[in-house]
Amino acid sequence: MGKIAGWFEENCRPAQGIKIDRFASRMGLPTVCLAGVFTLLAGCGKEPPAPGRQPPDVTVMTVTARDTPVTFEFVAQTESSREVEIRARVAGFLERRLYTEGDLVKAGQTLFQMDRKPFEAALVSAQGQLAQQQARWEVAKATLARVRPLAAQNAVSKMDLDNAVGAEREAKAAVLAAEGSVRTEQLNLSYTTITSPLAGLSSYAKKQEGSYVTPGESGLLTSVSQMDPMYVNFSLSENETLKYRDDIAAGRLKFPPRSDFVVEIMLADGTMVPDRGQVNFLAPSFSSETGTFLVRVVLPNPKGLLRPGQFVRALAKGASRPNAILVPQKAVLEGAKSHFVWVLNAEGKPEQRAVDVGEWQGDDWFISNGLRAGERIVVDGAIRVSPGGPLNIVDKPAAAAPTATAGQPAKAGSPATSSGNSQ
Repeated sequence: MGKIAGWFEENCRPAQGIKIDRFASRMGLPTVCLAGVFTLLAGCGKEPPAPGRQPPDVTVMTVTARDTPVTFEFVAQTESSREVEIRARVAGFLERRLYTEGDLVKAGQTLFQMDRKPFEAALVSAQGQLAQQQARWEVAKATLARVRPLAAQNAVSKMDLDNAVGAEREAKAAVLAAEGSVRTEQLNLSYTTITSPLAGLSSYAKKQEGSYVTPGESGLLTSVSQMDPMYVNFSLSENETLKYRDDIAAGRLKFPPRSDFVVEIMLADGTMVPDRGQVNFLAPSFSSETGTFLVRVVLPNPKGLLRPGQFVRALAKGASRPNAILVPQKAVLEGAKSHFVWVLNAEGKPEQRAVDVGEWQGDDWFISNGLRAGERIVVDGAIRVSPGGPLNIVDKPAAAAPTATAGQPAKAGSPATSSGNSQ
């Protein structure tokens, strides 16, 4: 605006010595000056010519193919390797609970005590019955011993001998039956002291002191779960099984010998369990309800870090992908129809290339189709690239081959997508 004011002051004054009539001074000169002002304003509204568009800064990498270890990740749940229900084996009143609910108990430790008095009385009665039968047996044996010599001398009839023999055998059988009754009552008395058959984690008591318990479903008192070793269960869907089978047949996947996977367990907070497990059971058939089949892993749990029913992640290691191609996830964009990457041609110009993506491997993606070893692709700045456009390329060396221990797991599910604009 300073330039406008200066121009106005310089050009809109009448020249010295020139006489202007009243009409011209009123109309002509202001009109000319206003036209000049508008011309200057129009010139001020124009922007200077824009400089040329700068090529985007990108990094590129050379695609390489290598044998890459893969880890399959599954949502799993822990299970006790041996869980025992503690039940009443005789009917009676529960007198005492002798353990702390939720504590670790030892094998043979007493958990409950039932009222012993009725069983002690029944045992004494059975022992009395046994004594009576033993006395009768002694009498029968003595009678037979007297009759047998007389029968040999024909001093008594043969019927008397047969009766004596039968009475002795009957008395002997009665003694055996009475001994069985005594043993039964001894067992019933021992069942009033309820102990744990194994070492493990105890559950809460389902019956309290003073309750009348009976054998059967109503006699469940508590349960004890063995903590070491621990089972970890997860399921494989039919689609996953078929995919692995197809990949193995096509040479894209290789399982360890005898499918001897090493399984690591990750807790909900990302902590890794120090002990590793092995697959020890595969279900023979698919579940008709879920369409999956069970895989069971057994692993040591000496410190009790895992508890039954805990949700964890199982990382199965030991498989590999021969001649696999891995690219960073940020190099893969998603178009309207497929995923794609920017490939540099022989002239260093970017060309869009559709690719088939597989599982994740840490921050990388397996590319199952669309790329060849030796090709160069755009990594950083791929979203700003246009087909055939100029690039400010910064070479980036190919990443080192991941290891089975350092590499993060390849997800068993479908990979997430990277956002981008298809050109």
